[in-house]
Amino acid sequence: MDILKIATEWAEAEVFSARFFILFAILFLLVSVGFWQLGKTETAKAYIVPTLVAGGLLLAVGLGIYFTNKARVTSFVEAFEANPTEFVQSEIIRTEKSMGEFNNIVFKIIPFIIIAAALLIVFVDKPLWRAISISTIGIMVVILLVDSNANSRIEAYHEQLQMADKQD
Repeated sequence: MDILKIATEWAEAEVFSARFFILFAILFLLVSVGFWQLGKTETAKAYIVPTLVAGGLLLAVGLGIYFTNKARVTSFVEAFEANPTEFVQSEIIRTEKSMGEFNNIVFKIIPFIIIAAALLIVFVDKPLWRAISISTIGIMVVILLVDSNANSRIEAYHEQLQMADKQD
């Protein structure tokens, strides 16, 4: 089993996944510009800032994941060549931590945020609050979809790391 190849493929898949955050960020930013240029009603104007903020946040997340994992691809080679056993151990620890964060944040907190935003839509009759709630639901759904895939990838990667560790 070539663990370096597996680690590199995982990091490259994360880079690819980051592109989806960036794509959705651009879409949110374009929607914001559309509401700014074409919005005539109070409700349409209320969406300008929330969609702009959502796009900015998604862009920050996407770029952060992109550059972190792009650098990780090259650092994997160096770390593996320096000490393969230590590399595998550090990756096992890192993936366990990441899976715990996914479990807490992505699968518990984000659904709660979506529910809270949906309740705001129902109980608050102000256009700005509805725009904020709908934009929040949009950004949380994007994060949930992309990170669900990332969680599946990191679980598979973690299993492969554990198998490689047992072979040593």
